[in-house]
Amino acid sequence: MAHYIAIIEDAGPDHAVGVWFPNLPGCTSGGDDIDEALRNAPEALELYAESFEADGKPMPRPRTLTELKSDPDTADDIKTYMVALVELRARAHAAE
Repeated sequence: MAHYIAIIEDAGPDHAVGVWFPNLPGCTSGGDDIDEALRNAPEALELYAESFEADGKPMPRPRTLTELKSDPDTADDIKTYMVALVELRARAHAAE
């Protein structure tokens, strides 16, 4: 199973909590609180993977936290926000 690093942005009690994957542009999720946002993150990851699969493209390989810390585009976000490891669950394909 692949695991992707997620960034969790908590803007406070009056705002939704955002989740995004620096390795996967456009893959986002959220929730009313951190727990809900983290529960929703695997589904966002699965839907993102399904769109890649439908286009016949492989998913980008997961980068490690060390790699993301070394990337100037994500280093500040890693320092500023919480991070989580989210599993891309295997999907069962329906028989055709």
